[in-house]
Amino acid sequence: MALGLFWATVCLCVFVAVLSLDIMGFFSRGNKFQVEGRTVILTGGSYGMGKEVAKLLSQRGANLIIVARNVDKLKAAIEYAKSHAKNPSTQRFHYISADVCSEAENERLLKEATEWNNGKIPEIVWANAGSSTPMMWLESSIETQKQQMDMNYWATAYLAHKTLKAWLYPQTPYSPREKSAKAEAPRHFIMTSSAICFYSFTGYNPYGPAKWAMRGLCDGLRQEVLLYNGARRSTKKTGQEPAPFDINIQMVFPGNMKTPGHELENLTKPPITFILEKDDPEQTELAAATAAIKGLEAGNYYTSTNWLCDVMRISALGGNPRDNIIKDTVGQWLTSIVWLFVGPDLDGKVWNWGKKEGMPELKPEKRIAR
Repeated sequence: MALGLFWATVCLCVFVAVLSLDIMGFFSRGNKFQVEGRTVILTGGSYGMGKEVAKLLSQRGANLIIVARNVDKLKAAIEYAKSHAKNPSTQRFHYISADVCSEAENERLLKEATEWNNGKIPEIVWANAGSSTPMMWLESSIETQKQQMDMNYWATAYLAHKTLKAWLYPQTPYSPREKSAKAEAPRHFIMTSSAICFYSFTGYNPYGPAKWAMRGLCDGLRQEVLLYNGARRSTKKTGQEPAPFDINIQMVFPGNMKTPGHELENLTKPPITFILEKDDPEQTELAAATAAIKGLEAGNYYTSTNWLCDVMRISALGGNPRDNIIKDTVGQWLTSIVWLFVGPDLDGKVWNWGKKEGMPELKPEKRIAR
């Protein structure tokens, strides 16, 4: 027994030592998201977190193509990004006005971006466009639910489909690939989801399913591109030349942010939803963007932008890759216990609200101009 206790103590000490070193950054393996001199397409980059992401990418030396619908906001965002350029004399900036909810528009923006980028498809594509219309699900129209799915799932799915095909099968008209035996740096396709995809709650049901769908797409594509990455190392010759680069699929999960968009959300948000998220942390747009870039530079597959999003991420990992084996594994054990208390507490608040306020009147959907 004494020997068993001895080895248990040794293992515990080693575990604590490794965890401490990991937390202090001793196991850092450098920047996994190099953007200097590379071209980035960023949708939803004209305001909110996207505008700050554009600034941070500019500070790191990236060439930027910002995509949104409003031309005036796009012009302002480009000037804002330019003013923070690391290499003002060599960095290039461009904007494209497009409705990313349209498959044809995604085709067009990718073609225009490639032409502007001297005939080369951009190396990094970040699908950041999205918007939330919180309300009770029964009060939302089917039209609104479809719009939420279009903006928060299909906009990303269209862009991912077009981009991955262009990267991997360059015979597409707008993405010819020069033959080269030299390996290139990894390409990145990044999706901005939301912490709501880990746990949906009352008030976000018109919005949440689209973000859950996006997370499912990301998980599936992360594994699917491994086939193409593996094909690069294959000795078997086929009729299709493999790409000279690996592809990384990654996802970012922001929580509540102090943005104009968040203020619009509050106009349609049910009273019970304010109660459920009363104690949730709020971030500035810059803080969320900074956390997103930091996670990508660390090579994370899932990047949360604040501590609550990270707790929710850890609790929902399932079979997904661990960005930090120790923290994510131990954290999943702990959060499974925490949810024994948090889940019933949230359910209880909704039940008690109904008991206190009675049967709600079914109101017509509240339309907010955006």
